[in-house]
Amino acid sequence: MNLYLEIKPFAFHLKQSLNTSQGILKQKKGWLIKLTDSSGICGWGEVAPISPLEFKKCAAIFNMLGANPLRESLEESIKLGPGALGFGIGSALAEIDELTISGNQKWILEAPKSAILLANDNSFFPKLDSLLENAKGQEDKLTFKLKVAIHSMNVEEKLIHKLLEYLPINARLRLDANSGWNRTEAIHWANYFINDSRLEWLEQPLAIDDIEGLFVLSKEVPVALDETLLKYPFLKNKWKSWQIRHPSLEGDPRILLQELNHKTSHISISTAFETGIGRRCVNHLAALQQRTPTPTAPGLAPSWCPKGNLFSKNPLSVWEAT
Repeated sequence: MNLYLEIKPFAFHLKQSLNTSQGILKQKKGWLIKLTDSSGICGWGEVAPISPLEFKKCAAIFNMLGANPLRESLEESIKLGPGALGFGIGSALAEIDELTISGNQKWILEAPKSAILLANDNSFFPKLDSLLENAKGQEDKLTFKLKVAIHSMNVEEKLIHKLLEYLPINARLRLDANSGWNRTEAIHWANYFINDSRLEWLEQPLAIDDIEGLFVLSKEVPVALDETLLKYPFLKNKWKSWQIRHPSLEGDPRILLQELNHKTSHISISTAFETGIGRRCVNHLAALQQRTPTPTAPGLAPSWCPKGNLFSKNPLSVWEAT
């Protein structure tokens, strides 16, 4: 099958910077994909790797593919290229296939209510007061995520102690260490929450390569793998606790789609700050996650991206906004 491939670069700044395992994230950039088959059916995709090296690899593969790639060439590039490239091309191909077979759009489901990503300082407390006031009677629907391992243990222990004084007993809390703790620190926090039902999980508490330590810690408290899964994908089949899955970074979304359709448990869908085109696919997968045996709030970081047509639900509006 011959296809026509168009790409457009995009870039935007987050509304506030975010500490990640790869440094401080202030900006996202990448490419939007418009893939059209010979009958005029169109599929959309987004390619936005975080790693500079992967960014260069994606650019080189685009140059190699050219404007009229064969379907076989695109499928091969998914296997050989970075995960972000697989996400963009895979989501576009899936959309063309769905339109060809059924005449319907592929990525149509609306995302469920997201966990709330908190800044790692005291600035969120005034907003937290208002949020909790508005959520009276529905506190069990609230899930919060706090980035940790940014400041000293003493500073963060005071911050978390204060946060727990605010949170209702039936709310949920995720602590994301971005692989920033050593084993002693991680055990400290596991003991801190050992009898607190509000802890949903410790997210990537240890170094990416400390697989043994992660398995040991998961026997004490719920542990969610994040960056470790991106580096060691084989653990998706071995890790029995929670898995943080970033569709727009990990690869071909058709694989994750199949997992969710088969009701695979303990998967949590998370954003990597997509445009409206990438978010369509991420939202759809997050909605499917709610139908598994372990539904949980996705991590979509609401309010961290700016407003505008680049984040529209209409892919054509996103395309024209670049």
